[in-house]
Amino acid sequence: MTASEPRDEFGEYLPLHGMKLVLLTIAVSIASFMEILDMTIVNVSVPSIAGSLAVSPSEGTWAISSYMLAAAVVQPLTGWIGRQFGEVRTFVTSALLFVLFSAACGLATSMPMLIAGRLIQGLVSGPMMSVGQALLLRNYPVKQRGLALGLWAMVVIIAPIFGPIMGGWITDNLSWPWLFYINVPVGIAAALIIGVILRRRESIKTRSPIDAVGLGLLIIGVASLQFMLDNGNEQDWFDSVEIIAAAVIAVVALGFMIPWELTDRHPVVDLHLFQRRNFLVGSATIAVAYFAFTGINVVFPLWLQTTLGYTSTWAGLAMAPVGILALFLAPIIGRNLHRMNLRAAASFAFLVFAVNIWWVAGLNETASFPQLAWPRLFQGIGMPLFFLPLNQIVMSGVTPAELASAAGLSNFIRTISGGISTAVCVYLWNTRSDYHHAVLAEHIRADSPAWQALHRQLASHGFSGSAALEYTNRFVTQQAMTLGANDVFHLLAVAFFVLIPFVWYARGPFGAPGTRSAH
Repeated sequence: MTASEPRDEFGEYLPLHGMKLVLLTIAVSIASFMEILDMTIVNVSVPSIAGSLAVSPSEGTWAISSYMLAAAVVQPLTGWIGRQFGEVRTFVTSALLFVLFSAACGLATSMPMLIAGRLIQGLVSGPMMSVGQALLLRNYPVKQRGLALGLWAMVVIIAPIFGPIMGGWITDNLSWPWLFYINVPVGIAAALIIGVILRRRESIKTRSPIDAVGLGLLIIGVASLQFMLDNGNEQDWFDSVEIIAAAVIAVVALGFMIPWELTDRHPVVDLHLFQRRNFLVGSATIAVAYFAFTGINVVFPLWLQTTLGYTSTWAGLAMAPVGILALFLAPIIGRNLHRMNLRAAASFAFLVFAVNIWWVAGLNETASFPQLAWPRLFQGIGMPLFFLPLNQIVMSGVTPAELASAAGLSNFIRTISGGISTAVCVYLWNTRSDYHHAVLAEHIRADSPAWQALHRQLASHGFSGSAALEYTNRFVTQQAMTLGANDVFHLLAVAFFVLIPFVWYARGPFGAPGTRSAH
């Protein structure tokens, strides 16, 4: 058995330095990049995947929500899994399994096969980012943990940016299965680096019995929620008996899980973390903020492709400017996080997001590429001020032994919020588009001066009869889908405005994550 490295008086390993710390940071970063990338790389490729597998674009979004919700099932179990098997072993195993099922997704020949692959891919990836974050903080010197969070946040910021660009380029120039094949070399490299560097720095293992009841309620609850979200748009939501049944099962299972986990001696999900004010406020803020953040990242590229005629590549490029300023600001903010008023920083980020999303909501189908890209560029100012302060607020007061549990539960909230947002925002877009289509179509009648003028104009260009009506219907549909997207964007902007006063319920001081002196 390999001997372990020296520990301090609290039983924690001494911090790493030099090249080992650099390699650790790289390995955790590329693993986190890979996991987050898989939440966004599919976004701009949904129409291509849906067409290839002979399903509607709405059904194609299952490839997004199934992954996110499956990962959500496992993320709150991260602390228990890490204690049972060791955090280093958990990370390496998770990365290798992620590689295997990424390849399985690429080999899928039908939507059910792809969804099954994405489900398992999400399940095995669940602990990877949370454990990686815990390993990063555990092995960094205390005074540099803000920098560690800054570097980690850069990855969290960059992945959603590169995701659409890479997804679009791969879809247009190769084929959508390569969206998943690219994970193979990255995952293997991350697993090898962590396995070698931390082989003698395994966390303390604590054997505890599995909370079978809590685990069962979690799986049933999230699986029912996932079924409801995946099928709601196609089955007209609560007009369907199946959707109602799934909703009831989800509410009952998750409702019973809460008191059970709070009273069980060995809970699989440590809900006692919510007794801490900052964890509660920070997690609730992250839930709403990530709902709005995911909504804009799902609806915007779909609108560009289905309404404005953008290719996957150009839709990705239109989304990409959000990361230009964020990329430069993240390490600076991370290095100076301890000097900042975290609540003020988060409030400013929410204001930036709200203003820029409202800006996007004022655009229409005639907008040029620069007009679409400028709001995304300035939105990037708020990206690091969004992720870093909220993560510091959530993790303040968390001990080293609780890092994995806290990170897992926080990521669970973020992921489940993103999965719900994908389904809800697409539903709202479709519903509002149908409404606007009906309103606009009311003006197409024989006694309408506007219709008579348009009819004469179309006739002068050789469109008459059914051809004129078909052209008009396409035009009305385009207008309706744009107005529907604008409605969704307005709603998401308001959500960020509402968060500004809420974040001030967090209470300082906000110590460095994983320090015993934090409050």
